[in-house]
Amino acid sequence: MNEILLFGAGKSATVLIGYLKTIASRNNWTVVIADADEQAVQTKVGQHPYVKAMGVSITDEPKRMELIRGSRLVISLLPPALHAIVARDCLHLGKHLFTASYVDDTIRAMEKDIHSKGLLFLCEMGLDPGIDHMSAMQIVHHIHAEGGKIHSFHSHCGGLVAPENDNNPWHYKISWNPRNVVLAGKAGAIYREKLKVKSEKYAEIFKNCSEVMIDGLGTLACYPNRDSLAYIPLYGLEETETFIRTTLRYPSYCKGWQYVVDAGLTDEETFIETQELRIKDFLQSQFKKNRLSFAEIPVEQQEQFVFLGWNDDTLIQKGKASPADILQWLIEDKWKLEADDKDMIVMLHEFGYTINGIQKKLKSQLIVKGDDPIHTAMAKTVGLPLGIAATLLLEGKITETGLQIPILPSIYEPVLQRLQDCGIVFYETEN
Repeated sequence: MNEILLFGAGKSATVLIGYLKTIASRNNWTVVIADADEQAVQTKVGQHPYVKAMGVSITDEPKRMELIRGSRLVISLLPPALHAIVARDCLHLGKHLFTASYVDDTIRAMEKDIHSKGLLFLCEMGLDPGIDHMSAMQIVHHIHAEGGKIHSFHSHCGGLVAPENDNNPWHYKISWNPRNVVLAGKAGAIYREKLKVKSEKYAEIFKNCSEVMIDGLGTLACYPNRDSLAYIPLYGLEETETFIRTTLRYPSYCKGWQYVVDAGLTDEETFIETQELRIKDFLQSQFKKNRLSFAEIPVEQQEQFVFLGWNDDTLIQKGKASPADILQWLIEDKWKLEADDKDMIVMLHEFGYTINGIQKKLKSQLIVKGDDPIHTAMAKTVGLPLGIAATLLLEGKITETGLQIPILPSIYEPVLQRLQDCGIVFYETEN
């Protein structure tokens, strides 16, 4: 029987695959890495006595079921919409499942059956969500244990280009799923600020972004991320006046992306014939259609759109495609990590709390840089928590069952310790 089955060998899987190869050798465990692109997964796995690469379509039910049936634990790094397919099979066949994605309604509906079968479905076990939960909850539990009362919580996280490789006017390069970059913010955001529930629609998300100071880096912009309210009871922070989770970007990125949104460039519903359409005609027509004047936007943002192709005569030639499809194609080329480039992960938690009548502030900060465009900081921080948690479960050191996210000490304490051993370390300051 295979100890671990991994579905998905994309950008975020490279470091996880390396980690699985190491633990497979150490423990004589058999691991299978399955992906629709057999050549790509074989390239990442190479030759290994215990790790096997397989080309498998997730829609191939007999093969998928065969692989799941023959494994003890399944990790899914598939696109979030496909997790449910694997989850149903794991539930039916009695296998544990780990993912880095948010718990969706389909998987939540399985909660009772997951518990009754004594399985562990551990979701939100990547970077954000994942490391953010674990590192924040460790502090929350410590403050509460000391008798403190938390009145404000801000959690910021972003995948960025390292400063030494920041050489385009967007100050951004892609280290994860480019579709997610295009669609970021579309769900809007809801959060608590000074005891008031605030919500922002997609059209507002990137307007007037707040800013935060990162030690050693300087000022970054932050925009609210999805539904922060859902985590208030999970974190045990019902008493907080402010609770908000945000995404970090360089300030000029948010200013430029607001024009991307205003110009309808992230539209997935409209389809355009692109065979004879030039990049510049596409961008300029989207501005005109949405009543935007290029001449009236700030020079900094003009430079950003020139970089995307405002004056580019290249034909798109993608058949019928949505603006979002075309934008994704553009940024995959314009924002790619070059051979010597490194990406960077920045995470910052800010706590305001009172203990023994004294008000205090605590900051916990993480900065991780990638090694190269393949072994990125994003791949490290998404993949390593999954690999470490899988190892701990197979070693019998995680014994929780049910549908979980990593907010329990029995999960986050050993995982955070091993992440430190891998160089993923938070630094705290308090005043």
